Amino acid sequence: MNTQWLIGAALLAGLAGCASDKTPATADVAVSREAVSAATAAGAADLAPAEMTSAREKLMRANQALAAKDYKTAQDLATQASADAQLAQSKANSAKATAASDELQQNIRLLREELARANANAQQ
Repeated sequence: MNTQWLIGAALLAGLAGCASDKTPATADVAVSREAVSAATAAGAADLAPAEMTSAREKLMRANQALAAKDYKTAQDLATQASADAQLAQSKANSAKATAASDELQQNIRLLREELARANANAQQ
């Protein structure tokens, strides 16, 4: 009877361990889904396509692992998907900032040229 109790306790501990792995994995997949959405909204699909493809692929695989109850793999893939999505979003934001800076520099150059022409005309 003592042996049966030990086997039952070990079985319950194993089941509890599996159940406790599900919650963090599910949360990590949800976080990575939000990271991919945020990167998409930032224009990363156009400005950092390789990173977005990687993030989406890893998120898809994380969802598959979650459905297969492979919580460790799901958690690992979700973490990687989040990192890829954050990198894609950073690259997209950087590209937008660079484009805005280039446009501003072009506008400043045009204004300087216009000012120089106006000064040259005023001196004649």
